[in-house]
Parts: sequence; C-alpha cells; structure tokens
Amino acid sequence: MERSPGDDSSPSPSPVEQPSAPSDPPDQPPTAHTKPNPSSGNQPAAPSAAGEALAVLSSFGRRLLVLVPVYLAGAIGLSVGFVLFGLALYLGWRRVRDKKERSLRVARQLLDDEEQLTAKTLYMSHRELPAWVSFPDVEKAEWLNKIVAQVWPFLGQYMEKLLAETVAPAVRGSNTHLQTFTFTRVELGEKPLRILGVKVHTGQSKQQILLDLNISYVGDVQIDVEVKKYFCKAGVKGMQLHGVLRVILEPLIGDLPIVGAVSMFFIRRPGIIRIHLLAARQLSSKDKYVKGLIEGKSDPYALVRVGTQTFCSRVINEELNPQWGETYEVIVHEVPGQEIEVEVFDKDPDKDDFLGRMKLDVGKVLQAGVLDDWFPLQGGQGQVHLRLEWLSLLPDAEKLEEVLQWNRGISSRPEPPSAAILAVYLDRAQDLPLKKGNKEPNPMVQLSIQDVTQESKALYSTNCPVWEEAFRFFLQDPRSQELDVQVKDDSRALTLGALTLPLARLLTAPELTLDQWFQLSSSGPNTRLYMKLVMRILYLDSSELRFPAMPDSPGPWDLDNENPQIGSSVDIPPRPCHTTPDSHFGTENVLRIHVLEAQDLIAKDRFLGGLVKGKSDPYVKLKLAGRSFRSRVIREDLNPRWNEVFEVIVTSIPGQELEVEVFDKDLDKDDFLGRCKVSLTAVLNSGFLDEWLTLEDVPSGRLHLRLERLSPRPTAAELEEVLQVNSLIQTQKSAELAAALLSVHLERAEDLPLRKGTKPPSPYATLTVGDATHKTKTVAQTSAPIWDETASFLIRKPNSESLELQVRGEGTGALGSLSLPLSELLVADRLCLDRWFTLNNGQGQVLLRAQLGILVSQHSGVEAHSHTYSHSSSSLSEELELWGGLPHITSSAPELRQRLTHGDSPVEAPAGPLGQVKLTVWYYSEERKLVSIVHSCRALRQNGRDPPDPYVSLLLLPDKNRGTKRKTSQKKRTLNPEFNERFEWELPLDEALRRKLDISVKSNSSFMSRERELLGKVQLDLAEIDLSQGAAQWYDLMDDKDKGSS
Repeated sequence: MERSPGDDSSPSPSPVEQPSAPSDPPDQPPTAHTKPNPSSGNQPAAPSAAGEALAVLSSFGRRLLVLVPVYLAGAIGLSVGFVLFGLALYLGWRRVRDKKERSLRVARQLLDDEEQLTAKTLYMSHRELPAWVSFPDVEKAEWLNKIVAQVWPFLGQYMEKLLAETVAPAVRGSNTHLQTFTFTRVELGEKPLRILGVKVHTGQSKQQILLDLNISYVGDVQIDVEVKKYFCKAGVKGMQLHGVLRVILEPLIGDLPIVGAVSMFFIRRPGIIRIHLLAARQLSSKDKYVKGLIEGKSDPYALVRVGTQTFCSRVINEELNPQWGETYEVIVHEVPGQEIEVEVFDKDPDKDDFLGRMKLDVGKVLQAGVLDDWFPLQGGQGQVHLRLEWLSLLPDAEKLEEVLQWNRGISSRPEPPSAAILAVYLDRAQDLPLKKGNKEPNPMVQLSIQDVTQESKALYSTNCPVWEEAFRFFLQDPRSQELDVQVKDDSRALTLGALTLPLARLLTAPELTLDQWFQLSSSGPNTRLYMKLVMRILYLDSSELRFPAMPDSPGPWDLDNENPQIGSSVDIPPRPCHTTPDSHFGTENVLRIHVLEAQDLIAKDRFLGGLVKGKSDPYVKLKLAGRSFRSRVIREDLNPRWNEVFEVIVTSIPGQELEVEVFDKDLDKDDFLGRCKVSLTAVLNSGFLDEWLTLEDVPSGRLHLRLERLSPRPTAAELEEVLQVNSLIQTQKSAELAAALLSVHLERAEDLPLRKGTKPPSPYATLTVGDATHKTKTVAQTSAPIWDETASFLIRKPNSESLELQVRGEGTGALGSLSLPLSELLVADRLCLDRWFTLNNGQGQVLLRAQLGILVSQHSGVEAHSHTYSHSSSSLSEELELWGGLPHITSSAPELRQRLTHGDSPVEAPAGPLGQVKLTVWYYSEERKLVSIVHSCRALRQNGRDPPDPYVSLLLLPDKNRGTKRKTSQKKRTLNPEFNERFEWELPLDEALRRKLDISVKSNSSFMSRERELLGKVQLDLAEIDLSQGAAQWYDLMDDKDKGSS
C-alpha cells in the first residue's frame, strides 16, 4: 500500500505504519523512529509551508463533510437518534477495519524479518524459540523454506493428480457402495510447510545419513470428497502438523542418485496416559415423574475421549454423586493440541440427557506428571473427579517388579492396570507351505496375547509375504504372558505355521528388544517369520508417591500422610465384612397344604353316546406364589381321597390367594369340576386352617383342605423331633416334607479371575440345593460384581444337604465354586453364617449370608414334645386328626404316642461291633400298609482306609423279587449316616405277620465295580414285633451268618 507525501504529516501517525529507518540498531524495536528536524536547512521553507497549509485545509474539509449528514437530518426533520445510530455504525466499522489492517501489517512484518524479531525477543520467552535458537547443533534452514515455498504449488498439482488417479480408483474398488467416490476438490493452499530447524547426526554409520527436521505446518488445505450415489459429501479444511521428522538416507551407493532409499518418520515417542475416572458430584437431576410434578434423580454415565479413542463407563442408577472407580489407558502420539474430553450423560430409555462436559489439554498432564483434581462441568452443573497419570516408557526390566507392586494396590475396572506395552513390527515370512494342489496361499497373521487378538492384512497368492505392519498390546504381567502367532490362510481354516513366544524372554533381551527371524512350528523346515518386538515398562515417575505395601489393599491409592494433596480425594469405601440385606430377608414362611379328600363331585364321564352315566377321574390343581402343584388322579370316584401334602414358600404380601381347581381327567380335554379360593392373609394370621370348601361354578361338590403356616426358628434343638414327625406323617404319594428353610443373600464377589488373564468377565452365580436352583443377574465386565439377590430353599435333610454356589462368566465358563454343608449352619450362632467365603479355585471371594430356620409345626405336638416326653390322650387325638388320617379315625392315637415316646427314649444300648441301625416298623391299618422308616445308622465298621458310602437295603421275605425290595439313598464317606426315609408295602395284616423284614447295610466297594460290601445285617420277624406300637429302636448289625433281631 503506497502513501502520498501528505500522509507523512498526518496529525496522529501510527508508528507501526511507518517503515523502520535503515540506520536503526538491531535491538531497537521496528516501531521506533525519529521525526524530521523542522529547522533543517536541507529543504526549502516555502514548499514546507505550502504543504502544511494544504494539510490543514484538507483536514478542515473532512470535518466539514462530517457535518453535512447532521445538517441534512435537521433539514428533513429526523430525530437525533438516527444521527447517533449512523455515527455508531461508522465508528464500529472504522475500529474493525483498523484492527484488521494492524494485524495484517504485523504478520507481514514478522514473515519478512523473522530472525531479527526472534533475536529481539530472546529475553522474553525462551520456550517459544525455534529449534535453531534453542539448540546450537540445530541449524536454521531458511533457504530450504524458500525452496519449499517455490515448489509448493507444484506439489499441490502432484497431490491432486495422485489422489484422483491412484487413491480414488483404489477406494472405489474396495467396496461396491463406494463406486461413485470422487475427489471434488484438492487444494494444498497458499501456506507451505516450514522447516524450523535441521540437525545432522554425525558419527553414525558411514552407509547412512540421518537428518532431524523440526517441522511446523499450519495449512489452509482443503480436500473435498463425494459419494454421488448416496449424496454424501465430506472434506478436510485446515490441517496442523508439528513434530520432529527423522529422514534416513541409506544405503549410500556409488551410482546416481547416490541414495538407495529414503525413510521418514516422526521420532517423538508416544506417551501413555492412565485416566482414572473416579467420581462426580452435585450433578443435575434430569429424571421427572408424573409429568414433571415429582423430581427424581439421574442415572449418570461418562464418555471419555482422547483423540479417536473413546471409553464408556457403567451406569450408576439413581445417583447425583456417582462413584465409578474406572481406569482407562490411552496412547498419545502427539501431545500439542490434543485434549482429554469427558462428557456426562443421564441414561434414559429414549434419548440420554446431557449433564455437562470438561476438556483438558494433554500437555498439562505431561507437565504435571500426576494430576488429581475436581474439574467443573461446562454446559451443566457439578464436577467430575479425574486422576491423570503420565506414564514413561522405560527399557528397564528392573522397574517391572516395582510397577507390578504398585498395580496390585489399584482397584481398577473394567480392566486391570497395565505394567508394560509391547510393540510388534510384523515384517515378512519365508517359505510358507503351499495349499492343496500346490497352490500359493493367501497368508495373514493372527497375533494374540490371552484374549486380545489382532490380525494383519491378507496377501494373495504368495508363500513369501511382506506385511510391514505394526501392532500394540498392553501387558498386565509380562513374566507370565505369551505372544501367540498364527500364520493362516485367509479362510482361517488352514494353519501355515505357529509360534508361541514367552514374553519373559524379552525381559532378558538387550533394550527389551528382539529383532530376528523366528522359526515357525507346525510348518515346513525352512518356514520363518521375521519380527521386531519392543517392550517398554510403564513407569509412573513421581517421587511424591509411595507404592503400597500390601498388595491386596482395598483402596486404589496408598499415599503418605505428609502429602494428603497427592492422590485421590475421594474416600474409597472399605470392604464390607457382612452383608446388608433388606428388612424382608428371612421373613418368609412355609405353607404346608394338605389336600385330603372331596365329596359329591359331579359325574362327567359318559358312555355309549351319553346313554350310560359314569363317574369322574378327579385330580386337584393348586396355584400360589407363582408355583403350581397337581395331585394324582383317582379313578372313577366321586368322593376321592388324595391325602397328599404340598409345600410352598410364601411372603406376607397382602392380596395373595391360594387358587384350587378340580378337574376330571379325560383323554382329550379335562372337564372342570369346580374351583375355590383361600385368602393367604387369613392363613398366615391364624397359622392354621382346616375346612371343607364349597366348590364354585358347579352344581355340587366340596373339598377338604388343611393349611398350616410353618415359621422358621433359629434353633437346632428341635430338628430331630421335626425329622421324626415328618417321617411319620409322610405319605407315599407326596414328596418328602421339608424340615427347614434356607435363606441365602448373595451380595457380591471380588477378585474373580480375568478372562484369559486380561479382561474382566461378565459374571453371574447359581445357587443350588438339591434340585432347586436360583440364577442371579449377569453383571457386565467386572471382576467385582454386586448382585444383591436373595433366594430361599426348602431343606429336607439339613444334616446331609449342602448349598452349592457356582460363579460363571457369560461365555467364559466357570470362575469358581463353593460348597457349604448345611451341617455347618446347625452349629453356628442362630443357624446363620454371614461372611466372605473363598472360592474353591483359590481365586476370588464371595460375600453371602446363609440363614437356616427349623420348620416347627404348632399343631403336630413337636413343640411340646421337645420339653416333655408325655402327651395327653386329647393332644394325641388332635395330632392324629391332623396327621394320621381322617377326623373320625381315633384308633391310631396310641400308635403315635408310642412311636414318639419310644423314639425319644433317653435309654439307649451301646452299639455292637458292626454298628447299629435305627428303624421304626408298624402297620397302618387304615390304608392296609406295612410302613418302615429307616432313620439312621451309627458306629459302622470301616474296613479300608476311607469311610464307607453306606445305604440300607430292605427285603420283605420270603419274596426276593423287586416288588418287595426297597433301598435308601447312598451317603458319602460316613460312619454315621442319616436317612429318615419311609417305605411302604401294601398287604393285609395277617400276611404281614407271616413275613420277615431283612435289613442290610451295604457300601459301594468301588466306582467301576458292581460289587457291594456288606457292613452288617439284621432280620426282624414281624410276628414278634408289636406292629400297633411302631416303636423307633436301635438294632445291632450282625454278620451274614449270624443275623437276628435284638
């Protein structure tokens, strides 16, 4: 921009607008100038006076022109506001224009005289100096920048030709959806790349030249692409590139162009940032209920982004101050300009609500080393707590143990912290085997470390592939991990070679590096793979931090008391010692339902087209608390007697009902015979209900039910009486009655094994007692799941049953197991265990509460019997009405009295040399059945090193067929087994008195053999036993040759 001579005499000239005098010293600011001396005699005075007069007139004229709009506004009659508005517009425009001109002049001056300005500001900021000023061995290469600026437009033409003729066809051929892909605009812009400094490494090999170029590129590049088929457009506008580019010229040869090859790469090593997403506080509440009238909380989760790497935390339900405690590790290649971004959202079924975000320059983490702070969320309210650590990459294996010790004290999720990083450069392979038919394979490589697998590209039709690809793996413990390499055909079905390399080998290698050929197994004799493996230890270099002394420390940081400001400011909750179930835990009851009989049912069966009226084949269906039961079918009877017992676990939730339906069994569709309902609340309040219920929706019929509430008691003193009474009232048609109720609260687990050692599993647990199983929910991606679930089980034999716990991972198999014998609960305080249990595999623990309650009937006489051994006739008659049969039957009252009295007789004979068996035998005259209960055995003999696996076999002589043979279940490795099993034989009383009952106690001799070892035998002559008394008695076991009753 040229100036007129009159501009030099402006009243207020700007110093920046005037050029610097050539005689100014180098350190003088370019804006400092000297004014001309008016008294100088070098110029005539007349022209100078004329010029000043002209300048005064010009200034007066301009000011006069400013008053013209004011005059016109007054002449037209406009308000003064229009004048002020126009003046404000003019002043604003003038200010913006002056600012732009000033910035343009400063930038042009800086570009024209960079070296002078840098020397002038040397004392201001040493950090902002280019490399050629900061380091004496780095030279300035301004001549090289002039060459690049001259070549830059032609480089843009070459780039446009390269993208259009080479890259675009390759993209179109890669996918059918990209067949219309084109570059619509390719411009490198007018700002060329600048080289701030050049360093030449001397003293290296004579066969190569090493150059380090400190480059900086802030370009106005613009590249646009378009996929016309899908009307999709994209592009790049602007680019920044900073770093040190290493150029290797090798090998040097004796022919032109002297240099055989050129290699270029950035030598700034990547850094590792460990991001601990700890917690947030005071988040805004986004959940609303009842159309906004009720304000709830939020279900927050966080998204962590560093460059293209994104991590998502788990969702914390209903919490405005969530604690995540999660750790992520990211590789940062270029520190300047990159940011760590954290966004917090509220999880919703439709669209997640935004709660706020924070951003932090990665360079601040590099400068601080460890940064632990609460960061405010922008765009919302609240703060997020981050701990950021810059990890150095060290080629020192001696630091590994120190790093591992520190990592053990970090409670990390979803993945454990890494101790090292492995870089694998896959170069090439040689002499791979051919496929069938001597065809060239299409080789590709799978590299795996535990369950992390990465694949190379596939090269087609070659047995000497050259991949030249790089891969990275995070390592938790290099001492025990292995690198598994599989060379396969692109179909993944044919293996061309394999290699397993223990990473401990790298720890003993120089600089933790292996650069060599590796022989492949399961392949040809000359098949080799060339790789370069580099391991680096991830070391947190901070003298203020102290490594934890205890590897199993519950908190993630163990910091010195002198430095409370270092480390996390979130209080890590201690590991709980006991479970915290809700108030309803252990309050369940058991409802025992007796389906006794029915009367006056309607007849549904018809024969001969309805001419002949038959009867019905009734059965009963019960529904309660989500469970269904069904009785057996009684053939052709309108007054059936079932006498069956069912048990179900119930809670005190109001509104529950027992639904009972009676049906007639038919070949096609069962006919409806009536229904009735019983309020569960009434039964739970009264404890007992014995009624004839009228069947509804039918002309006639009624059903006799007996319902009893059994409340668990935390004492084992009455267990023996409960087992004995259950065995006496047990019918052959019903399942074995429960003696106890087991309530289990599974809260959490910790330290579960990882999937193949690196990634946490998605665990769930199964609780099993007998044939009843409860499965918990699956908790995704954690080795410390929190289930917080409760299950209840009916226990028939507390002395011999056990609680089986299996912890499994979704898709990964078993993670651990636990077997808890219920006999341990019987000796525990209040029949309850509440603590951490170690899983059988030695890895992992579970926190659970197991509580046992003995089911004592208030109406069976057990409660009174536990305090006295005598019963009145009235009480025994009442027991009979409840348990022995129908209400009008009273003849068996003495039987029950005798059985209970003798069964609990404190006088017991000592056991014989072979042991004893405890039996109860009596004849149930109402059902014309001989009944025997095998209670237990004691003091059995042990012939071998291990205890026997006993069971009891009963045979009703003289018959020896299967129809009269009965057998108990088998007990494992015990000399004092508990059975409490009932057996029945249907036969008349006179025939029973002619029989003998042969009882044999046997043991399995081996797993593979069908032979049974006889432990002892006893034979009872039923004619010599008072079958009406049915006394429980111990009988001495004899050898096979010397058997008899005692």
